[in-house]
Amino acid sequence: MSEKWCRFRLGSTTAYGLVEDDEVAEVSGSPFDSYTLTGPRHPLDSIKLLPPVVPSNFWAAGPNHRGHIEAMAARRGQPPTYPTAPSPNQRAVNALIGQGDDIVIPKDCSGAVQPEGQLAVVIGKQAKKVSKEEALDYVFGYTIGNDISQRVWQQTDRTLWRCKNADTFKPLGPWIATGLDPTDLRIIVRHNGEVTQDFSTSEQIWDVATWIQELTKYMTLSPGDVIWMGTQGADGDMVAGDVIEVEISGIGVLRNQVVGEG
Repeated sequence: MSEKWCRFRLGSTTAYGLVEDDEVAEVSGSPFDSYTLTGPRHPLDSIKLLPPVVPSNFWAAGPNHRGHIEAMAARRGQPPTYPTAPSPNQRAVNALIGQGDDIVIPKDCSGAVQPEGQLAVVIGKQAKKVSKEEALDYVFGYTIGNDISQRVWQQTDRTLWRCKNADTFKPLGPWIATGLDPTDLRIIVRHNGEVTQDFSTSEQIWDVATWIQELTKYMTLSPGDVIWMGTQGADGDMVAGDVIEVEISGIGVLRNQVVGEG
């Protein structure tokens, strides 16, 4: 059975909830532990959606689409180099924002950032040395990520610390959908209403199960940990005033606007 889990704020209350049509049923506890339906139901438009999870470990699947590798190589004026093995890198929790929050361009960068619409995998139970055949049993559900990047900084940041992890550079949401098949989901990116990317998770170089297997060879994944699965192509520059939407079939739409740092 498919469910949609959100994390929200209403007044002084922060809680998880189950999204049912245009309402949210508030939950006491956590979907990663134990929970009970507490009774209150809220109109969806009356709450503030937060990032649906705050992970203890936050991984990104590096280059995972041939189209992205080729487009980024063209941007640099170089021939593409394709990876021969999964090579994950980390993202920072401080960069997370939720549905409708502002992506803030720092004053001292070149004045533009770039979006990367991605499927985000949410781990549901502790995983260590997991086989590929069993890997999806450890997934709680899937949400939407937008891996905002500052390409000028990316050329000089050895650890990607600013170019990928500045505050607000990691929109995540709007909720977690359970019960999905991650092998053939459609991802659409809209920049100011214009479709700039339209691709499928079936085009990934390595699928979700392979990434979980690879990561858990060396480290333990915990409930609530997140893995972003890469993007296709390379969208154009976003500047203050732009709006970016990432839509994934079976999940919904993550929408954020771009502003300049005040």
